[in-house]
Amino acid sequence: MKTIQIIDHIVRWLTEYAVQNKTNGFVVGISGGIDSALTSTLCAKTGLPTAVVSMPIHQAISEEKRALAHIEWLKNKFENVADFEVDLTTTFDTFKNSLPKSTRDQLSMANSRARIRMTTLYAFAGNMHYLVAGTGNKVEDFGVGFYTKYGDGGVDLSPIADLMKSEVRLCSKALGINSDILLAKPTDGLWGDDRSDEDQLGASYDELEWAMEFNGNNVSLSDREKEVLAIYRHLNQANQHKMLEIPVCKIPSSLK
Repeated sequence: MKTIQIIDHIVRWLTEYAVQNKTNGFVVGISGGIDSALTSTLCAKTGLPTAVVSMPIHQAISEEKRALAHIEWLKNKFENVADFEVDLTTTFDTFKNSLPKSTRDQLSMANSRARIRMTTLYAFAGNMHYLVAGTGNKVEDFGVGFYTKYGDGGVDLSPIADLMKSEVRLCSKALGINSDILLAKPTDGLWGDDRSDEDQLGASYDELEWAMEFNGNNVSLSDREKEVLAIYRHLNQANQHKMLEIPVCKIPSSLK
């Protein structure tokens, strides 16, 4: 993998897209994870104004510390970076407590956190005439659909969505992103506990990458490989509603 060339390619792509669309810069939500760290760094490398926003909601201390440390690293490295912290804990709690108890299941509330954050990022983007840069990688966005519809999936452009998680790690390492972030266990941070992405998915990103690229037959696979393949295929099918265009009911011309 030509890591430096890939980094340069993404930075050029971001710059050209922003210029062509007559926007002023980028806004990125910072979670303390590697995907948002890489995305924000790539946006900053364009030289265009880049707003990075920390949006804690009952966040684990370790995640918040990594997010703030990355923001500080970015500000020291790039003069075009501005940082904001918007504590959404009270907002989320108010929203949650306004709902009937029957609608407050864990998954709905986890997804609501992501949607409140998306709304916050677009408040910044609208005010500053910036683009919201997505932080999803290829496995999440096109493999298993591991993101919230109209949450972290609600973005203007996706700079790292053609990079596998392993490629995200390589690019992040090449850019000198903090080792705490490189070594941290991936998590979506939506549950208020320490569950990882692997806990939720049932497989590691390395395993899911293998499954995403697998095009052979099951004959010579190990039991674990068969299990991972089944996990991948189930998630891919179950989350097609996120990855496909919104279906439109077409009205026959004879009825118009």
